[in-house]
Amino acid sequence: MQIEDTKLSGVKILTPARFGDERGFFSESWNRQRMEAHGIDLDFVQDNHSMSAEVGTIRGLHFQAPPHAQDKLVRCGQGALFDVAVDVRVGSPTYGDWVGVELTAENGRQLLVPKGFLHGFITRAPMTEIIYKCTDYYAPECDGAVRWDSCGIDWGFTGQPILSEKDTAAQALADFKSPFSI
Repeated sequence: MQIEDTKLSGVKILTPARFGDERGFFSESWNRQRMEAHGIDLDFVQDNHSMSAEVGTIRGLHFQAPPHAQDKLVRCGQGALFDVAVDVRVGSPTYGDWVGVELTAENGRQLLVPKGFLHGFITRAPMTEIIYKCTDYYAPECDGAVRWDSCGIDWGFTGQPILSEKDTAAQALADFKSPFSI
């Protein structure tokens, strides 16, 4: 597995090796022992899978606050998406900064989004599936969102995005009182 650091401390790009032939490929997307050898010690307790039918669907920017904050390991099962993490750890020298990476079914890349970061994505292909592991269970009372267009993210999309009611009504980053700190 190739592991790349990003400009945001703790946010990493993981690219598993793929072994293929005329039938397709095999890839190990997570191995606790191998990750621990690289200093990544996470206990995933929940897997999520969503599908977005249309290009230009934005989901995010989401977070789950303490005491149920989540680390996430995100990958694309079908289609293509631009995945984003935004640092919202009070006291961080990179507070408000973001990184984004193209995740596709073909490239097999994954984004590790630690606690203290907003997470969101925009679909680049129809019928895009996102699959992600979480280190805590979903807790609706800890669920929150920040507006997708308030963090200076270049989504690489010029049309009108498709948003949920929750994401349309989310607060701006400037108004956000982060529950995370370093």
